[in-house]
Amino acid sequence: MLPDFTYVRASSVKEALSHLAAAKTMVMAGGTDLLGCLRDEVFEARHLVGINHIDALRGIRQTQDGSLEIGALSTVSQVAEHVVIKTLFTALAQAASEVASPQLRNQGTMGGNLCQKPRCWYYRGQFNCLRKGGQVCYAVGGENQYHCILGGDPCYIVHPSDTAAALTALDAVVHIAGPAGTRAVPVEQFYVPPSQDPQKETVLRSDEIVTHIVLPAAKEGLRSSYRKVRARRAWDFALAGVALAIQCTSQRVTGARVVLSGAAPVPWRCREAEDVLVGKAINADLAKKAARATVAKAQPMTKNAYKVLLFRNVVEEELMARFH
Repeated sequence: MLPDFTYVRASSVKEALSHLAAAKTMVMAGGTDLLGCLRDEVFEARHLVGINHIDALRGIRQTQDGSLEIGALSTVSQVAEHVVIKTLFTALAQAASEVASPQLRNQGTMGGNLCQKPRCWYYRGQFNCLRKGGQVCYAVGGENQYHCILGGDPCYIVHPSDTAAALTALDAVVHIAGPAGTRAVPVEQFYVPPSQDPQKETVLRSDEIVTHIVLPAAKEGLRSSYRKVRARRAWDFALAGVALAIQCTSQRVTGARVVLSGAAPVPWRCREAEDVLVGKAINADLAKKAARATVAKAQPMTKNAYKVLLFRNVVEEELMARFH
């Protein structure tokens, strides 16, 4: 059962920000994650600020310089189906199409997808775990078959967003509004690893709102893709996923971004794999080397060592299928 809370519908970003000054106040857009967290008592909110009627946060627009602006209230379905995104920023369209179920993609927003809470069953359950202010990450000695193999210490969640991995690969920037004005943060720097703060997921403050995401103009020769492996075909989070953004000139890789989902508490950029790829032509041997580099620093837990081989195979197959 949902707890009691007040609700106000904001008509502008300025009005929404004024309400966020109150303690235990949260933004509500699609509500697909927020309402579930409130029902399960993952955290407390006394006041909700609805932003769904703020037109300035909607829409997908291509600018004169070729960059693309995606309003925070754009639904995941709209991103998956947008012609320009499917053509120029394929990884993002593919990632959006893999999110949850069609119903949730129709309701969920891009801002919400980027800011959603982790899906660890200890965090979502009746456990006072490290992420909720306790002293223990119960995944360390418990059921950890879906937890991370990279960057986990001291909290071993995996980041739940497919689109975040694609946006990181595509060098996207999140724009944020707050009482002190606006700021822009690269998606790669938007997320907070547990080594810095195990109780935070993003740099977003409680009195700030994501307004839009900007994708820089696609460079000549850039191709991208997103591949996701999950236990069930629909409505499941990634066991292993990879977003690739590869720029080639005369069949040689001149730029590469390799970002894993389902591997770490944040979208995990694999610079070791990128270094393997840059300056070379992609072939079977190079794809195998890059795939091994993605998990060279993996530290699997007691029940998720299968992820190491799974990631290697996913990355190798995707490189050969899309970029060879």
